[in-house]
Amino acid sequence: MGWTFEAWNEVKCAQVEAALAQWVPEQAPADLGQAMRYAVLGGGKRLRPLLAMAACESVQGEVHAALRAGCAAELIHAYSLVHDDMPCMDNDVLRRGKPTVHVKFGQASALLAGDALQALAFELLTPQDGSVSAAVQAQLCGLLARAAGEAGMAGGQAIDLASIGQQLSQAQLRRMHELKTGALLQASVMMGAACGNASKAQLTALQSYGQAIGLAFQVVDDILDVTADSATLGKTAGKDALAGKPTYVSILGMQPSQDLAKHLHLQALAALKTGELQQTQALHALADWVVARAY
Repeated sequence: MGWTFEAWNEVKCAQVEAALAQWVPEQAPADLGQAMRYAVLGGGKRLRPLLAMAACESVQGEVHAALRAGCAAELIHAYSLVHDDMPCMDNDVLRRGKPTVHVKFGQASALLAGDALQALAFELLTPQDGSVSAAVQAQLCGLLARAAGEAGMAGGQAIDLASIGQQLSQAQLRRMHELKTGALLQASVMMGAACGNASKAQLTALQSYGQAIGLAFQVVDDILDVTADSATLGKTAGKDALAGKPTYVSILGMQPSQDLAKHLHLQALAALKTGELQQTQALHALADWVVARAY
């Protein structure tokens, strides 16, 4: 039997779920561990860990380091969702088909769970058992910190909140989403690359791939917010429009948004043909999956 994405995805997702179940603690003061595990386990596409592990394969890197890197990116993503869903931000009550963390555990516990998940992400990147070299640890921490902070996800969220009811240009919207969503997805790819001895050409190719797929994911999310229902999304459908948030669909329209997603998909696939990357089947299939959700 040849390689199939279904088989690869099943194996990798099982590895991610087992690792997260092991690394996110059950025992923490005052039920903090329960809130952390509720936020992370039992749902989610695990796209960020999958991208990290697929990128690692493309440069024949260290699998264990890539698993840690991917799980760390997933914890940052999970913490951001916990905080984004709170009343002071997006005020949402549904996430991954279940009540949001602040609804289940209260706002104070949700805030602390997000804080703890952010710290745990960097703990995963710095194991003390010698399984990941100090140089790789430092590189991974730098990539994740830059993607999560003011120059990445947090900065994008700040723009998002400040843009409610505003009319953004396409360039302004792209910049917001490159930071809010794209930065962490691109960092997941580059963290996977950092787990191997990637050449400059390979890094350039993966950076281009990560940038295209990171923006494509958000374009598709904007489309799905209009076309899918809450049960399918696992979160409240149509909330962006109700909140007056600028999206690709509200600014460009549905068909141009779908065309943009297709264009970004082709950009991502074209990048994989450069840089002498190895084993790009998983990266190719992940790009296909991200965009296929819109159709």
